[in-house]
Amino acid sequence: MENQQNNICCGQPKAVGVILGVLLAVLAVYVAVLAVNAIMASKYIGRESANQATISVAGTGNISIKPDLAVMDFSVVSEAKTVADATADNNAKMNAIIDVAKSLGVDQKDLQTAGYNVNPHYDTVKSTDITSVPDLSSSDTFQYYTNAGLGKRVLSGYDVTQTLTIKMRGEMMNKIGQVIEEATAAGANQVGDLQFTVDDPSAVQAQVREIAIKDAKSKAEILAKQLNVKLVRITSYSDGGGYNPIAYAGKGVAMDTAEGAPAPNIQTGENKITVNVNINYEIE
Repeated sequence: MENQQNNICCGQPKAVGVILGVLLAVLAVYVAVLAVNAIMASKYIGRESANQATISVAGTGNISIKPDLAVMDFSVVSEAKTVADATADNNAKMNAIIDVAKSLGVDQKDLQTAGYNVNPHYDTVKSTDITSVPDLSSSDTFQYYTNAGLGKRVLSGYDVTQTLTIKMRGEMMNKIGQVIEEATAAGANQVGDLQFTVDDPSAVQAQVREIAIKDAKSKAEILAKQLNVKLVRITSYSDGGGYNPIAYAGKGVAMDTAEGAPAPNIQTGENKITVNVNINYEIE
């Protein structure tokens, strides 16, 4: 009886040792597997994009839209012997143009002074009988040499140029020709840079971009089907293009201010807005 108890007591530590040994072995294998996986994963850090299978597609969106805003510049150029006289003439004509625009329905917020310049005006008097070098210290008159000999450049007056930008929207789009006619009659002697655009280009661009994205997506789905692959996710996107206003006349076109000139027949037409997109898809 005593021998049996001793065998039982001695057998328990052996069994516990075996179990611990097995657990330690399993734990060692588990740690080893984790280490190997970590090493394998580290080999591909930063290389996902290089090994990624992708396809690239381009999409285009187009819309033709009637412009709802016209922008045009009206300038007055005045010449006089003195700055005061040139300025007085220029201001009187520009004020008359502003009054005309308002009377036709242009809102105050759509009138903006775009430029105001005062420049001296010189006349050249050639002289071939001057025997000595003239005094160059005069601020109004100075001497210089020309191909014909020694000449004199004399201050003859001043040019004052003022430019007004007028925006015409809504019903005013039907009065563009009338605005041009009456503004030139009021004193505008340089007119140009007429542009047809839309009041909210961002909304139009968003609409066209949506069309372009749908076009690219449709192409990607067709291509994936032909290649027998599956579209997983978008890896990159870019777009270009947008809204460009259409210019009707060049800036600074001289106008005939004679009374009785007929109003020009301005046609707004339609503007074409284009957006191009490029999309890359991951495939599997």
